[in-house]
Amino acid sequence: MNLFTRNDIRNIAIIAHVDHGKTTLVDALLRQSNVFRTNEKVQERIMDSNDLEKERGITILSKNTAVNYNGIKINIVDTPGHADFGGEVERVLKMVDSVLLVVDSYEGAMPQTKFVLKKALELKLNPIVVINKIDRADARPTEVIDEVFDLFVELGANDEQLDFPIVYCSAREGYAVLDPQEKNDNMEPLFDAIIKNVKAPEGYLDEPLQMLVTTIDSNEYVGRIAIGKIERGIIRRNQSVVLISSKDQSVVNAKISTLYVYNGLKREETEEAKIGDIVAISGILNTNIGDTIADVSCPEALPFVQIDEPTISMNFMVNDSPFAGREGEYVTSRHLRDRLLKELETNVSLKLEELSPDCFKVSGRGELHLSILIETMRREGYEFQVSKPSVIFKEKNGKMQEPIEYLTIDVPEEFMGAVMEKLGPRKAEMVNMTSAVNGYVRLEFLIPARGLIGFRNDFMTDTKGNGIMNHIFEGYDDYKGDIPERSRGSLVVFETGEAITYGLYNAQERGSLFISPGTEVYSGMIAGECSRAEDIEVNVCKKKHLSNTRSSGSDDALKLIPIKPMTLEQSLEFIRADELVEVTPKNIRMRKKLLDSNERKRAANRNK
Repeated sequence: MNLFTRNDIRNIAIIAHVDHGKTTLVDALLRQSNVFRTNEKVQERIMDSNDLEKERGITILSKNTAVNYNGIKINIVDTPGHADFGGEVERVLKMVDSVLLVVDSYEGAMPQTKFVLKKALELKLNPIVVINKIDRADARPTEVIDEVFDLFVELGANDEQLDFPIVYCSAREGYAVLDPQEKNDNMEPLFDAIIKNVKAPEGYLDEPLQMLVTTIDSNEYVGRIAIGKIERGIIRRNQSVVLISSKDQSVVNAKISTLYVYNGLKREETEEAKIGDIVAISGILNTNIGDTIADVSCPEALPFVQIDEPTISMNFMVNDSPFAGREGEYVTSRHLRDRLLKELETNVSLKLEELSPDCFKVSGRGELHLSILIETMRREGYEFQVSKPSVIFKEKNGKMQEPIEYLTIDVPEEFMGAVMEKLGPRKAEMVNMTSAVNGYVRLEFLIPARGLIGFRNDFMTDTKGNGIMNHIFEGYDDYKGDIPERSRGSLVVFETGEAITYGLYNAQERGSLFISPGTEVYSGMIAGECSRAEDIEVNVCKKKHLSNTRSSGSDDALKLIPIKPMTLEQSLEFIRADELVEVTPKNIRMRKKLLDSNERKRAANRNK
């Protein structure tokens, strides 16, 4: 039984705060390892392959690729940088032997940098620090290195982890250097640092097979595809194996029909793979993330990383509005249930609870985590409605506890007062304030997750779009008391029909509108935000009465104030507990739970 070292392979993940350039860095590594033909037209951020990732400029799902450098294969996993997709980061780190911690040379260590680094250090990985965007005019690489070192110390890094190698680079310009004063035109210093500092995979080649499933993919031709790293032994095509469930340790016999390894952005079929290889396997039908694929003669399970618990929940319901079934392809409770169960297979941070045949409680890591799921389902043709996001409370020693977020805000000094004024009623406690860089101040708060629901809208308005906010789950703490809801009511549609300019002109005196002329509406739908605290019913379908007399100026065109179209995220932040968001492939509408005006009045009287 000899220990075997794979010197021809290195496995790394790229981790960072959102927008610090992970995906652009992978692009540069792919381009310079001749993955693409010289005349091949390649888009930017090629690893962000799904439409939502391209539109938002963020990575949502972790992805695998591989490059070759001087005869050594480097398997690379690109991970999300947003806190809501932390579950993706946690599990893929089980596949790799080191990480590239990418840090922006101006922004420095941010909340998510701390989160992803903490997960890597806990798994005893030794990071390589990559200071990116050194071509920025305001780059401050030396100070950023000090910040990163302090972060390592704060997170309890051991001596070996503290002695991290540093590479400076500009992923956009495609070069890396070991000294920020140097000039270069390629990424070779980074490739060399990976080969030198990342530990080659080690294990026992002559022992029975063991592989942990860390990602699930699917293909309409071959079905489910299990992805993971071989921890022990050799795997072959058509081999008989056992699948050990991570949930109940049950053992099922299976057979590997096709075996793939990664080369560039493609999966290539192979006859066999061995310890250290990251592989994709088809033919095992009921595999889930965290399961172990093992040799029939030795069914031993591998431990799986503990995924952080969800902190936010929402109810997903069958659409019962007057327009139900008109715009969606999948509208029934069975469609909704099957789609949510399918999501559970690959989305490890998600939890599902069936409250009734038509209502499902979905819990996730944050508003963005759930809104991405809603948007994905909407684009797939699903029609449903969702409730206002609510936080998940816990009880400890007889006391109610709630999730607390660590909020970091970068804002021009002139807007500092307005932001702090809004955060006060939301129970935010300031823990740090850093002096301005380029006129920006950094404010750090501990705030209940409840306090962040609906805050982003106000924040962007108060800072005129100049503020940057990031938050990350800090832990549970005692309940902080009541937080005031939205201070203004809704403009609620009075009758079903089509919104007319004349009706909207009269309604806009009562508040700000979300809909334009020609929009189909129904009684109980929300048409705008009221300027007062209570809900007001408006008749947006009202037409001007015709008369046979003409008065001076009566025929002048009615001028409508430009409307504020509401995105999915803005709608989820806007609604109150007695309101819902109706989601269809063509429209996002807000509505009252009780559409009938009299029923709403009776419910309000009962609550008093």
